[in-house]
Amino acid sequence: MHFKQVTEAAYLTVEKAWSYRAILRYFYMQHERMREFLFPEEVFAHVKKLPGFEDYTEEQLHQDLEQLVQWNNLHAIQETSRARTIEEFKKKRFRYQCTPYTVEFERMLIELESSGETFGGSLEQKEFERLYEMLYTLEKTITEHSLPNPDECAQIWNDLFTYFRSIKKNTADYIAYINSEEVEEQMHTEAFLVFKDQFTAYLRNFIIELQQTALKIQQLLRSIEQQTIKPFVKQVIVHKQQVPRFEDIAKDEHHLLEKELDKWNSLNVWFLGSIHGESDLEMLEIRTNEQIRRITRIIQRLGERHHSFRSRKKDYIHLANWFDSLSDLEEAHKLSSVVFGVFHTKHIFSEDVPTDDIYTSVWKEKPMHFSTKPRTRNYREKTRPQAIQSMQTKKETTVQAHLQKIKEEQTTIEKYIVRNEIHLEHLPVIEPYIRKMLLSWIGKAMNRKDYTFQTEHGRVVKMVMHADERITLKAEDGEIEMPKVIFQFLDKSG
Repeated sequence: MHFKQVTEAAYLTVEKAWSYRAILRYFYMQHERMREFLFPEEVFAHVKKLPGFEDYTEEQLHQDLEQLVQWNNLHAIQETSRARTIEEFKKKRFRYQCTPYTVEFERMLIELESSGETFGGSLEQKEFERLYEMLYTLEKTITEHSLPNPDECAQIWNDLFTYFRSIKKNTADYIAYINSEEVEEQMHTEAFLVFKDQFTAYLRNFIIELQQTALKIQQLLRSIEQQTIKPFVKQVIVHKQQVPRFEDIAKDEHHLLEKELDKWNSLNVWFLGSIHGESDLEMLEIRTNEQIRRITRIIQRLGERHHSFRSRKKDYIHLANWFDSLSDLEEAHKLSSVVFGVFHTKHIFSEDVPTDDIYTSVWKEKPMHFSTKPRTRNYREKTRPQAIQSMQTKKETTVQAHLQKIKEEQTTIEKYIVRNEIHLEHLPVIEPYIRKMLLSWIGKAMNRKDYTFQTEHGRVVKMVMHADERITLKAEDGEIEMPKVIFQFLDKSG
């Protein structure tokens, strides 16, 4: 891709931007009303009504239109059908049409003007559900014996990526919004305490919905292979080719197929990640959790600051009246010791704590010896050289114990293998360490696209999960309800 200078954007920054922008804004408004071609007289009549254009002349308008044509913001087309005399034909009366760049610039500017200087976006929970529904429809469609017509395929494909683009844009903009300087300042004001519950609940509900729906989306994406989706994408391309566009004539079907498959790959990377790093979904979850922790810290600091500035005038008046009501000085000393504590106390610290009972009297404690060290830089404790003790015997004992434990685990797990498979629903009450091992196998399998992994004992295993069926795995330390899981051993034992 070659990056060239965008001359179409020049009208936004030049000195006469005030007149260029007024003219092109009118062209854009008429384009939205499906009026493509405008005559200079109509444009002049419009701009003369605007404030600041009282002294604007028709000659200035023609100069501005000519400049906008040179910057490729407008296309000029000579109007010959209405020429009544040779002189009118020689004057080259033009009508003008705004270019696609101009339409997109003005559309973007109107959106920016409406949103102001803050980021938009939101964390919509239902968008993930809609995306899952479209993915489920896509998977169901490609598994059927015959694909629907190109129009239906294109509708599913377009809806899928409309929701995906909306998720990417809204989440990125909202995360940028809550990290913006303006929101940061608002969070440190007392007014934020009223808003905090709604803000935190909004983020927490989004995280809960995200965790529930995202797992289903990831499972669907893992189950759809790129080879199986190609026939569906070809149907989408057939629909696109039914729309006549001159610029698409030179593009062959292979180019269009690669373009659509790139969109599919970007969807997979966003939810599943790639070899280069974690997925954007994981980053979104991390960033949202960070915001919840950040808001909690801010609320705590605001509460502490609010408490420290709270007036204790009534407390002091109550204490003063209490002291004033005492006639005996000894009683006043006793009250003072309870309210203010002992004055000029000295605390002795020791790392040796004989008891954890805070109510034990000091007189009941045994005396402790505490050695002080000189406070000099060059002081070092005297040490005596000692012989190096050999730990070889202890190491060998530890290694043998570890190997024996692995052998026992392998022997136990072999008991549950029937025809090179372990059906968790058919297992009896198992040992706790076997339960931990089986759950760790599920975790290893979920991290692999093909659900195939290698166990601690060197066996190659593939996991088959039936998410729609529920079973109960019984162990000596309790029971756990989980999806139906079968472990298939792909190698031969021993």
